[in-house]
Amino acid sequence: MTVPDIGVLAGQLMRALQEELFETLAELGHPDVSPRHGTVLAFLDPKGVRATDLAARSGQHKQIIGTILDELVRLGYVTREPDPADRRAKLIVPTERGIDEITKARAILAAIEERHERILGAERYAGFKQMLQQVTRDQRAWRQAGASTA
Repeated sequence: MTVPDIGVLAGQLMRALQEELFETLAELGHPDVSPRHGTVLAFLDPKGVRATDLAARSGQHKQIIGTILDELVRLGYVTREPDPADRRAKLIVPTERGIDEITKARAILAAIEERHERILGAERYAGFKQMLQQVTRDQRAWRQAGASTA
């Protein structure tokens, strides 16, 4: 049996994490959120953040973020409020429901990480996360690296 490539492994890990996270969130009172919504909810600031910053943080196009924000507003997870620093801009602010979802999601993810740390041991899990962060940084930088060598 061949070992799957990094893309397959990363995809399998992401899907498995999302399944556990969103099934557990549904059990805890948030059946209407999905991995699509997590693209925004994971990057919210309790004080609010501009949609352009959400797009940059998540790596998604601004139009996709706008569509997801419309859904989250309709579901009661966020509101759009005037930015005190620039009245022309809007801040995306989590509602009480949004803060509850974010808090529960973070607790679920922390429990998942604790489980893996228990299985692998603290040192091995810390090393795994460090390597995963490095590979992620290196992969995100591929375009800049290609442009600088061209």
